[in-house]
Amino acid sequence: MKTVEVYFVRHGQTFFNRYNRMQGWSDSPLTEQGWQDAKVTGQRLANIPFTAAYSSDTTRAFNTANTIVHSNKSPGLTVKQLPEFREEFYGYFEGADSAQTWFQVLKPISKARNFHDFLMNHDISESKNAVKAADPFHDAEDHQDFWKRLDKGFNYLKTHSQDQDKILVVSHGTTIRSIVARYAPDMDITTSPSNGSVTKLTIKDSQISVDYFNQIEKIIN
Repeated sequence: MKTVEVYFVRHGQTFFNRYNRMQGWSDSPLTEQGWQDAKVTGQRLANIPFTAAYSSDTTRAFNTANTIVHSNKSPGLTVKQLPEFREEFYGYFEGADSAQTWFQVLKPISKARNFHDFLMNHDISESKNAVKAADPFHDAEDHQDFWKRLDKGFNYLKTHSQDQDKILVVSHGTTIRSIVARYAPDMDITTSPSNGSVTKLTIKDSQISVDYFNQIEKIIN
C-alpha cells in the first residue's frame, strides 16, 4: 500500500480577494498582505520534508508556492505548475462583484442571499451547476466539468509519487472547499479557507481522506 500526504495551501491574498471579486481562471497580483501570507506559511511548513511542490498555473498560486519553497529545508525543491488544480472557472462572471454575482446566480435555486448561507443547506456541487446555468455564454464549469479536470490532477499526483512522499500543492479557495466536500462530506466548509491556510489530505492507494481543513496556526505533520 502506498501512502502519500498532500498539503494543499490556498494562495496569498490578491487584489481581487481584497476587492471581493470573482476570481477563477482570471488572475490578479498578490497584495503586500498576500506576499506576507505566503512568507508566513513558508515558515510554518519549513521543516516538512517535501518531495515535490506543485501549484496551479495562475501567477498568484505560483508566486505563493515559490515563496513557500524558498523557506523549505528540502534540498533541490522546485515548483511545477499543474493547470488541473486551478480555481473553478466562473465564465461570464469572472471579475464581477462576488456578493452581487452569488445573489444573482443562487436566486433561482435557493432562498440564500450569499454563498456562505447557500452552503449551509446545499452541496457545493449545486453552486457550480447554478453558475453554468446562469452564464449567458455557458462557458463556466459545472460540477462535471470541474471534477473531470480535478480528477486528472489527482491521478497525476498518484502516478508521480512514491510511498511516504509529502507533497505541497498551492491551489485556490473554492477548489480546496470542493475537494474537502467530496472526500470529507461531514466537514464544515461554509467558511472559505483563509489565504495561506493549509488543508492536509492523505492518499492511500485509491482512497483519499482529509486530515484537516483550513489550518492557520500550528501545522500537524
